[in-house]
Amino acid sequence: MLAGVWLAYFCFGSVSAAIAPLVSQVTHELDLTHTQMGSILGAWQLVYIGAAIPAGGLLDRIGPRRAIALGTLVVAASGIMRGFATDYWTMLIAVATFGIGGPLISVGAPSVIARWFVGRERGLAMGLYNVGQALGMIGALSLTSSVGLTLANGNWRAVLIGYGVFALIAALIWYAISSHADSRAMEMRNAAEPRRSQGGVVLELLRAPALRIVLLLAVGTFFFGHGLSNWLPEILRSDGMDPATAGLWASIPVVIGIFGALIFPRLAIPRRRMAILTFLFVLQMMAPLFLEWGAATPWVQATGLVMQGLARGTLSIVVMLMLMELKEVTPARMGAAGGMYFTAGEIGGVLGPLSIGTLYDLTGGFAASLYFLAALCAWQVAMLSRLKKALK
Repeated sequence: MLAGVWLAYFCFGSVSAAIAPLVSQVTHELDLTHTQMGSILGAWQLVYIGAAIPAGGLLDRIGPRRAIALGTLVVAASGIMRGFATDYWTMLIAVATFGIGGPLISVGAPSVIARWFVGRERGLAMGLYNVGQALGMIGALSLTSSVGLTLANGNWRAVLIGYGVFALIAALIWYAISSHADSRAMEMRNAAEPRRSQGGVVLELLRAPALRIVLLLAVGTFFFGHGLSNWLPEILRSDGMDPATAGLWASIPVVIGIFGALIFPRLAIPRRRMAILTFLFVLQMMAPLFLEWGAATPWVQATGLVMQGLARGTLSIVVMLMLMELKEVTPARMGAAGGMYFTAGEIGGVLGPLSIGTLYDLTGGFAASLYFLAALCAWQVAMLSRLKKALK
């Protein structure tokens, strides 16, 4: 089951990141402004905001097995549709479609982990399936320009269609893996449990102060993560790198994030969790500053990319663990809580790429965006003290 979730998240990562290394080609051929490109990069997160909570309700009705399969199929359709886009609107719709399938995977994965793993193994399992997403992003960021375009004779459309076809195959593999007897039996037991209305559960959860703070942390974490990762190849190119080199350097945080995802979640037991979150937010705060200050010094930029990778590869996992272990979030409420988490997070996911693109058009560079991201992290550190009080 963990291997199947891993594969679904691999496709999630690869399809979501595939367009970032192709920003220049897509922007040029479709005659887009940076603001339009920013809205395209954030389009699926916008749809995700409205789809995540309903996805949690659908998951409770049909089970994670069917939900993750359906989500991966929609992700595949999004990848294929991008290859046929002809202008701003068709590309916007193609990317936005990802926001319908994405939450079914995002909400379904923690649900599977919560049912199959307990204790420290739960954190490790979450780290492992996030590694799948990270490796998908690594492949997309580092190989799309250097290998994908070469094999496709420079045809970016064929590259994007290829990512979609791979996701289609992955959906079939997941459905086969998750169809074994133990998975079906667990799904039947959960289906037999009494259900409450999704709206009532959401309202009850929102009354918990700690949960509201966790949702605010999710907004900031996704804002930073989606904003910087989508624009990172272009930020590096603006400092003088060629597209292939920028793609390889943009994969550094994702590679480093793998190690963070395997180490920190397992260590983030309740008594250490606040200290680990503080350390990670401070680390993430320094990353954009190093990118800006090191524009002419490669080792300084590399240090910033390592910092970003250690923080981004772990923060969302540890914050989700915090959510899962709140006393208000029982197993029967996990679907609703997961939907709320990803809805809140993707509000930041939409604003991140769009804000960076808009600030670029307003200022003619990325410096203002990088300083804003650092200030956002400082605010999140301050929010942790409020969360600590709310948990008492």
